[in-house]
This record gives sequence, structure tokens and C-alpha cells, in this order.
Amino acid sequence: MSSSIEVGGTPPAAPTAAEFAAMQASPEFQELRHRLRRFVFPMTAVFLTWYLSYVLLGAYAHDFMAHKVFGNVNTGLLLGLGQFVSTFVITGLYVRFANRELDPRAAALRAELEGDRA
Repeated sequence: MSSSIEVGGTPPAAPTAAEFAAMQASPEFQELRHRLRRFVFPMTAVFLTWYLSYVLLGAYAHDFMAHKVFGNVNTGLLLGLGQFVSTFVITGLYVRFANRELDPRAAALRAELEGDRA
């Protein structure tokens, strides 16, 4: 188990504002930010479009939403449950993406920024 506290018991010095600014301007940080945005923005647009479609169908397509699929289960209920399913799927996709793409890059940037202090 590693600790960020040195043997003498004093914590390492925090990076300066200039070091943070330099890291933010680095190509590695820009690539990390680009990868995050390339995933988050399209996924957000897809989900908001899906949610808005559900709301609009509920407001204006009563016959479609009330169509019985089986028993007392109608299209509106299935689409509403699909909202929950899609939320969990998107969350799972993001976690997998972050674990595979973002977290290793962020850890490398942090190690580079704090490397000479540890």
C-alpha cells in the first residue's frame, strides 16, 4: 500500500498554479479532454433526443402510446422502462470507456505532474 506522505510524515508539496496551467496546455491533457468530449457530447445528444422523443410521444401520440402490446402493458410503458434501461446502458458504456481510455491517461498525467514530489 503506497502513501502520498513521505517517510518524515510531511505531505509532498502541491503543484503550483503555473505547473497546473502548463499541464492543462500540454498535448497529452488536450488529448484526454478531446477523448472525453468525443464520447460525452454524442452520447448526451443521443440520450436527450431519445428522452425528448418519449416526452413528445407521451404528449401528442396518445393512441400510439396507449397501444396494448400484451395484457395491460402498452407501448408507453415499454418506452418508459426503456428510459431506465438506456440510462444503465449509457452508464455502463461510460464506465468501461473511462476505465479503458480516460483513467490510465489521467493517472499518467497526474504521475507526471506530481512525479518529482513523491
